[in-house]
Amino acid sequence: MRGLLRAPSSKRSSKKSIGKVDVVVLTKNSQEQLERCLEAVYKNVPVSRLIVVDGYSTDKTLDIVNKFDKEHGNVLLIQDKGGRGRARQMGIEHVETEWFLFVDSDAELCNNWFEKAKVFITPEVGAVWGIEVWSVIKNPRILRLFLQITMSIFQTRGGTHDLLVRRDVVKDIKIPPDLHSFEDAFIKEWINKKDYKVIATYNPYCIHHRPSVVWNIKSGINIAQSEIRCGLFHKYPNLLLSYGFYIAYFAYQNLRKASLPALQLVRHPKK
Repeated sequence: MRGLLRAPSSKRSSKKSIGKVDVVVLTKNSQEQLERCLEAVYKNVPVSRLIVVDGYSTDKTLDIVNKFDKEHGNVLLIQDKGGRGRARQMGIEHVETEWFLFVDSDAELCNNWFEKAKVFITPEVGAVWGIEVWSVIKNPRILRLFLQITMSIFQTRGGTHDLLVRRDVVKDIKIPPDLHSFEDAFIKEWINKKDYKVIATYNPYCIHHRPSVVWNIKSGINIAQSEIRCGLFHKYPNLLLSYGFYIAYFAYQNLRKASLPALQLVRHPKK
């Protein structure tokens, strides 16, 4: 993928190595994609500590977390029943490194994610975000459109799929604890208000492996309702058209999922 931004020149780049970073991952019944996520994290990031904020998972999420702790010995597990805003706040409060990374539990970092992100770090940069790519999108034309829309959405409201953050910029942040689906916008606005830049780039990036349960109309409606309750379109009316693409793609995936059994029956009729 071609980057949206060119790497800064050597004169502007920070000469100081940022070393190892803490990685914050929020989980709640995340077993479907978590192992793939953490494998990519440890492969592509110099992890100081993996900080897992778990919402009392009842599936095999904690077994997966324990597996990686046994292998690497650097996992900090925090359990809390609050929403994402509170979980991200708790993660930030436990960070000890100069920079840290938010990674969604169903996101897979690209190869050399950290090395690619480092080139964008300059003294005025407070965070670096790599674009998300939905794993189900295979058509090149749809992918190009998706990337353009996703980048536009991030420029307006932010995102935490794979966000490298300067700790000093957010060490005094107070994310509203009831902010469940709008905390990424709060974090981006906070960094900007501190007069730091939030860099968005096409490379590095992450592959977003949304759980299979997401691809149905009910889930799509629930996500849209959650965004509306948080005042997304009231605050950012220009996002309404962009989110229309997401809703349409949810509908397409739902129809495709529903039609597969029928197609298989036609191609391979029962004897």
